[in-house]
Amino acid sequence: MKSIRDIYKIGTGPSSSHTMGPVHASKIFKEENPDADKYKVILYGSLCKTGKGHGTDRAVAAAFAPFETEIVWNMEESEIKHPNTMDLIAIKDGEETAHMRIYSIGGGDIEIEGRESEVSQDVYMENSLAEIKEFCAIRYIDLVHYVEINEGEDIWSYLAKVWDVMKAAIKRGLETEGMLPGGLNLRRFSKSIYTKDVPQDSLGILFTQQISAYAYAVAEENADNGIIVTAPTCGSCGVVPATFYYLQTANGFSDEQIIHALGIAGLFGALAKQNASVSGAECGCQAEIGVACSMAAAGAAYLMGYNTAQIEYAAEMSLEHHLGLTCDPVCGLVQIPCIERNAVASLRALESVSLAYFSSGSRRISYDMVVKSMYLTGRDINERYRETSEGGLAKAYSRKG
Repeated sequence: MKSIRDIYKIGTGPSSSHTMGPVHASKIFKEENPDADKYKVILYGSLCKTGKGHGTDRAVAAAFAPFETEIVWNMEESEIKHPNTMDLIAIKDGEETAHMRIYSIGGGDIEIEGRESEVSQDVYMENSLAEIKEFCAIRYIDLVHYVEINEGEDIWSYLAKVWDVMKAAIKRGLETEGMLPGGLNLRRFSKSIYTKDVPQDSLGILFTQQISAYAYAVAEENADNGIIVTAPTCGSCGVVPATFYYLQTANGFSDEQIIHALGIAGLFGALAKQNASVSGAECGCQAEIGVACSMAAAGAAYLMGYNTAQIEYAAEMSLEHHLGLTCDPVCGLVQIPCIERNAVASLRALESVSLAYFSSGSRRISYDMVVKSMYLTGRDINERYRETSEGGLAKAYSRKG
């Protein structure tokens, strides 16, 4: 299994698969073909259908600047290996000189057809939570020590930087007002939520207010092309930081404790990425928001002093109750329903942690089972509901209301 560094990538929103991945691929191709006087990019599948909304064309053109870049939206070809497929072509004196096919596989990672995957090499010998638990039980270690044994001590300094970026995104988001780009005329709400007067707390409104404000803050930063951390993707980047920041401010957890929680959360995210997917185009929003919710729940359960079985239950429950969640972004933008879903998932993560405390002995479904189910469910979801903006809310929504 890959390093949890593959789960936490610092970069610019709004989409890990539609902007971060294609930009990374374009830079590689440009570096390998410096003599070209023009580049051509052909987008297929989800990259084609929602690329405008996600800003794929603008991001790729910027990566190839100052050279001319022709963007082709191929709506016809459907027989592709991955829903996020793109062709990069170098042109010199009117002739094609190089060609590369790219798959943007989610979380900012790419695969280049015909080459060994550039994704980092395995750092974990275990590929399931069952195997991890067995390893830890034999050696009498917890999940934090398991992460350190495999990743090395420097993983904590990396996660410290990740936490700094997450906190900075929350703080910027809470201070920023105005409209989000993209044409939906959607106003940023995080500051409004955070400062709204709440007269009483009989329904836990203060809890909802605080954690939702944090989630909105990060998700709005992402939608506004701000600097965020994939966790596991750009579209779900608000769930983990909102959950952990709320727990830190409410319970006084140290940065070191939060960083250890990030390690455990990353472990659960890496398992989902290894054995299923974190790509909305491949498996729907369950693979993004659902996995983010499970990561947040696992880390939160650790912070609350839960044992490994309770941590697993909280993570499993969080993902299980997102099964079947479609990816249907309105106008291809990472705004509706994406921003709101970050807040709802943050709340659900902590609710799952609470329920795991009371009923962990009744658990029958393992995290490995629910990850497998998530992948199978995602493959069964109709293509229109996997980040193509052709079904669900994207089809029902009208700019006229």
